[in-house]
Amino acid sequence: MTSLEVTEKNTITRARDGSLPPDAPGWTAEIDNPYLHGVYAPTTVETESAELEIVSGEIPADLYGAYLRNGPNPVFKPKHNYHPFDGDGMLYGIFFKDGEASYRNRWIQTESLILELEESKSIWPGVMGPFDFTLPGFPIKDTSNTDVMYFNDHIISLWYNAGIPYRLDPTTLETRGRETLNGQLKRALSAHSKLDWEKEELIFFDYFDDFPHMSYGIADRKGNIIHQENIELPGPRLPHDIGVTPNFVILHDCPFFHDVGLLKQNRKRVVAFHRDIPTRFGVQPRYGKGSEVKWFECEPCYILHVVNCWEEGDWVVQVGCRSTNPMPKADPGDGDLSHMLAYMRLEANMYVWKFNMKTGEVIEGDIDTTNSEFCRANPLYMGYKSRFSFNQYIMTRKNDAVGTLAFGALLKYDLESGHIQRYDYGRGVFGSETPYCPKRGATRNDPEDDGYLTTFVTDTNDWSSYCLIFDARDITPGPVCKIKMPHRMPYGFHANWVRGEDIYK
Repeated sequence: MTSLEVTEKNTITRARDGSLPPDAPGWTAEIDNPYLHGVYAPTTVETESAELEIVSGEIPADLYGAYLRNGPNPVFKPKHNYHPFDGDGMLYGIFFKDGEASYRNRWIQTESLILELEESKSIWPGVMGPFDFTLPGFPIKDTSNTDVMYFNDHIISLWYNAGIPYRLDPTTLETRGRETLNGQLKRALSAHSKLDWEKEELIFFDYFDDFPHMSYGIADRKGNIIHQENIELPGPRLPHDIGVTPNFVILHDCPFFHDVGLLKQNRKRVVAFHRDIPTRFGVQPRYGKGSEVKWFECEPCYILHVVNCWEEGDWVVQVGCRSTNPMPKADPGDGDLSHMLAYMRLEANMYVWKFNMKTGEVIEGDIDTTNSEFCRANPLYMGYKSRFSFNQYIMTRKNDAVGTLAFGALLKYDLESGHIQRYDYGRGVFGSETPYCPKRGATRNDPEDDGYLTTFVTDTNDWSSYCLIFDARDITPGPVCKIKMPHRMPYGFHANWVRGEDIYK
């Protein structure tokens, strides 16, 4: 194992939640912030291993590809109040082939991190501000720490706030520089661009404070932009995801946004949920003009992540996780961190929206009221009617004894029967987003859930981390294989499955 040379000597001390892992940088003990302690504490370890210890079970021979997870891992002590979106991106990957597994993790060498390494200190402020418009690039740090996907022979890392996409080597995870879509990318990419495995297209979007406030585009398998349109919104918005079907894209205009005037005045982005404004979803012809978008008004809400979208006759269906309280009331006792901590106490549940393209009718309603998010479907079914969603149970409520965002269980939703399977990770054990991993050679003609689910978990009782592999048909017996990882893995954001056919060329 190796450690970044600029990292201060590690110390073990008591932190806000009573714990600090032994491999966390020493400066974390100086800051009273739960997103720098416990399971969130950054690691100083960057390593790789060709041999991993199998604790139980065995690796399925037809699990062929890589499970990659992105997440925040700050190198330097932050200049101002820290938010997890500010942490330098670190990519963690476990690679499966012929019943064996290997592992490596790497910091994503963003332009901002490279400059901070040269200066040996933090330079950029984070999303809590104050924004510094004199700095190169973004006025806050673009960390590329949020999402990850495979596209055009590279791994692409993305940032929550719509930032610069970076290219990484698909086997070594070494950063290869910016992804510019062959020099055609006008600005940035949202964290939740979509990859259509069938058409081999990248569907992406961007949002910004200036008119028209949104754009979306499509790139072919070689990274050439083949379609790009501006979308006019009433003002700046903070859309998080996008829906895709064979003939449409579904764009989000939610009443959860900031005041540009306040941002210019106090150099901080103040986000508010406007309960008197409906949420709008724009169903846009996939290759159509921006003027062709058809808007549907729905109950006020915010939506982070879409499960899937599909077409049923005149209807376009969207399934996702809806939040009617995206900004819970802040606790004054949390001081300067109160609004950040409130925002990160995610409250959401499975929900469905149906839009009639002929009549303009909307049908919407709950699928389940369990607090769950980070929903994933079989990627072979993207844009086509699917039955299953694999979610994380969100531990933010008082009866969970967790004061902030944490994943306590894996859920499997059957959208046809209404049945829900659940696997609890265990007391003090926290999971990661769990994408569906099709078996080697699988197609949409195979049973939808006849594959695997892969995730990382970290046990805060002894700071050990594991990779769990589940049979997606039934998660209740627990993982079919448990693999010990070579170091503690801090909490992360989004994960994705990359097919072996793409990696092992």
